[in-house]
Amino acid sequence: MSDVATIAAIAKDKAQALGIQKFDVCGSTVDEASVQVDQGEPKQVKASKRSSVMVRVWNEANTVGVTTTSEVDEQGLELALKTAQEASAFGAKEYVPDFSPEATAALDTTQSELVPQAEIATLIDNLVQTEAKLMDAHDAISGVPYNGLAQRDAQRFYLNSEGAMRQEARSSSSVYLYSVTEQEGKRPRSAGAYRVSQGLDQLDIEGCLQETAEKTISHLNYQPITSGKYRVVLSAEAFLSLLGAFSNLFNAQSILDNRSLATVESLGTEIASPLLSVADDALHADNVGKTTFDDEGTPTRRIPIIDKGVLTHFLHSSGTAKRLDAQPTGHANLGAKVTVGPHFYHVFAASTPEQTYSLETAENVVFIDDVQALHAGVKALQGSFSLPFDGWLVNKGEKISIESATVAGDFRDLLTSIIYVESEAELTPGGICPRIWVDELSITGE
Repeated sequence: MSDVATIAAIAKDKAQALGIQKFDVCGSTVDEASVQVDQGEPKQVKASKRSSVMVRVWNEANTVGVTTTSEVDEQGLELALKTAQEASAFGAKEYVPDFSPEATAALDTTQSELVPQAEIATLIDNLVQTEAKLMDAHDAISGVPYNGLAQRDAQRFYLNSEGAMRQEARSSSSVYLYSVTEQEGKRPRSAGAYRVSQGLDQLDIEGCLQETAEKTISHLNYQPITSGKYRVVLSAEAFLSLLGAFSNLFNAQSILDNRSLATVESLGTEIASPLLSVADDALHADNVGKTTFDDEGTPTRRIPIIDKGVLTHFLHSSGTAKRLDAQPTGHANLGAKVTVGPHFYHVFAASTPEQTYSLETAENVVFIDDVQALHAGVKALQGSFSLPFDGWLVNKGEKISIESATVAGDFRDLLTSIIYVESEAELTPGGICPRIWVDELSITGE
């Protein structure tokens, strides 16, 4: 992708020729490659380089036209500006989006950099060796049907007609392993793990392998569970999956659209246990996908969402912030409509608890490692969920795999029923989070 200053110069010249006074451009280029293997042979090799550019134009009546393109050369930008100019005649007349008031504010000085990508052959060799080691970890492991080793370079920019210009680049590498078992007279069991880092050299492939093997083996001796109410421990991934599914609680756009469990008046009220704090932190040191600005050019920053159980902030675009007399938080996504979305959750204990808990001493607790079927089992506007899960029944450190079960409840009740937030956090694709202990949830066995 061209330098943002070059793109800005082209866009300014073309806009002037078309009589456009107000416009902005947001774009990205992604260069990625990934491999999958099957029984020691390459199964799928993919590589792509794609660009996406969003152009908005305001007309004299202050309505906006939006168009997309994949080209940022003179011809591509001219056509996009012209198309957006024509579309502006049909733009919405209420709640018209505008430039972010922070589009020219200083950015965080911490910038990610691109690292050289490894050869495809190197990715394949690494994954073939890892698959072989995983299958050798136990006689019952029959295959690794889902696996992947990928690397990605991403570059982003934002500019507008008032002189805003931003640009950033970052690299990431990731590995995913998911193994299955076959034992005569028993159901197949499975488990997976994921790791991510800036480059292949730093990627903890061995740790991913060990976690996948340990989880898979731990599920071999499974037993049914009696339906009832249980104290539940949620893994980092399980809790963040639920938090993401009910993120309308703190999404300002969802609240304004009446598509949220919260209202404007919910700000400042207690919605969770005072043991829990949650922030959205795009600049967190452990966030490999760190980004310094959103699609409107607003700088990202750490936003405390829940502080000691109290809902303290909503996530905003510049438009929602204006309507609610707040400040933009750097969470805007440009499209035909500006939407709001999180970056990277940081969940942590709000204070030192009076009582601590441990899986080594707890009796008859359910440890949920992963929840599934979120698309079908979550009613985001009602707050309820009923989800199949992978996990164990734990008694004084002894883990017994649960054959098949679902966990159900209301997310708001779950938040207020938290009795312990562990201190040691785990990094996941969606954020960093410790294990969360919930006093009681409904577990239904098969």
